[in-house]
Amino acid sequence: MDLLALADFNLVARHGGFGKASRAAGRPKATLSRRVAELEASLDLRLFERGARDLKLTEEGRALFERTSLLLTEIDETATAIASGGQNPRGRLRISAPLLFSQTAMGKLAAGFALKYPEVRLEVTTEDRAVDMIEEAYDLVIRVNPEPDESLVGRTFLRDRLVVVASPDLPRPANGAAAPAVVRGTAQQTEAWNVMATTGRVSISVTPILSLSSLVMVRDAARMGVGAARLPISLVSHDLADGTLVHWGDVEGSEISLWTLYPTRRLLSARVSAFLDHLREAFPHGTPDELAAYLRK
Repeated sequence: MDLLALADFNLVARHGGFGKASRAAGRPKATLSRRVAELEASLDLRLFERGARDLKLTEEGRALFERTSLLLTEIDETATAIASGGQNPRGRLRISAPLLFSQTAMGKLAAGFALKYPEVRLEVTTEDRAVDMIEEAYDLVIRVNPEPDESLVGRTFLRDRLVVVASPDLPRPANGAAAPAVVRGTAQQTEAWNVMATTGRVSISVTPILSLSSLVMVRDAARMGVGAARLPISLVSHDLADGTLVHWGDVEGSEISLWTLYPTRRLLSARVSAFLDHLREAFPHGTPDELAAYLRK
C-alpha cells in the first residue's frame, strides 16, 4: 500500500472534502483527487461517495480512516520527535471541554499551558455533547460523568457535587408549598428536589419560573433572588461564604466527576502528556475546594 496515498486519503477524510483538504495543506486539489483515486484502484474499493456538493466516506472508507489515522499520526509524531532531538511538546493539540468548565476555568488553564509550551498550538472547543474523538480529530476530551467507552481510557481529575442554594431574601418553603426555581434547560411545571439538609433528608417542591442555558447564568439569577437553584458547590462556595447565597442542602446522589479521555489505541503524545501534567499541577487533589480556589485567582 502506498503510504503517501494513504496519508492523502486521511487528509481528505479529516477535512471532509478535497477543496478543504487542499486549502488546509496548501496542495493542489487535483493531486489529492488523483492520489485518492489511485488508492481506491489499488484496494479495489470505493472509499468516498462523491455527490454533487458533498463528499462522504463509504463504510469501507470510514473503517480505513479509523484504523489508519492514529497510526499515521504516531509515525508523524515519532519522526518529529526524533528530528527535534527529544520529546519537547510541539504541534497542534485539539481539546473538547464542557461548557461550564470552559467558561470558568479553561481560559486560564489554556493560557498557562500556552505560556509554558509556546511550540504547541492549543485549540479548545466547547461541547457538552459526546464528540467522536477519531472522526473529529480530537487529541483529548474533558467530560462530566462520561458513559463507559471501551475505545477510550482516562482518569478523573476533579470531583464536585450539586447543592441547592438561594438568595437569603428568598424564604424557604414551608408546609409543602413550592419555591420558585431557576433551572438549566427545560423543566416540568413542578418538580421535587431531594436534598440532605441539616435536619436530614427532605424533598423540596419547586416551580421553575426561569430556564437558562448556562449554569453561570443560573447562578447569577439565583443571586438576584429570582428563585432557588441547583449548582455545583465549586461555583457557589464563595457566594455561600460571603452570604450572597444560602445553602438549602446537598442534592442527593449528585456527585460529579470530570474526566480526561483519550483513545486507547494511541500512545500518548508529548502534547497530551504535558496537558495532563498541567491539569495535575492545577488540581493536585481534585477537590471542589481546589476548583473553587482556582476560579477565584
